[in-house]
Amino acid sequence: MTAKENSINWFEISVADIKRATKFYESVFSVKMEANEMMGMKMAFFPSENMNGKVAGSLVQSSDHKPSKDGVVLYLNGNPDLSVALGNVDKAGGKVVMPKTKITDEIGFMAFFIDTEGNKVGLHSNK
Repeated sequence: MTAKENSINWFEISVADIKRATKFYESVFSVKMEANEMMGMKMAFFPSENMNGKVAGSLVQSSDHKPSKDGVVLYLNGNPDLSVALGNVDKAGGKVVMPKTKITDEIGFMAFFIDTEGNKVGLHSNK
């Protein structure tokens, strides 16, 4: 890895119920996620095209993936304003645990929510 590369190139959010989790994330971000099964894992992919240096990821249900609010904290892209996605969390079945909070003028804003699977997930946006 170099300073010119993304620190993250792929992420997986562990889930216990792929259908419930997919519905939650599709509702929060107003997207359609494509489902697939690979190597015994049920997966639902966040939208992405042409990977050229972009970070992508999926929801994953398998015996090796255990949802947790105490594990790694992943920040999903809430641009241009994370208030939109954060406003969808409760009605989609999740819980906001840290409201939109300013980090700095240069860095932007952050928030945390618990998804339907029990994972603590961060949101980040510039505005």
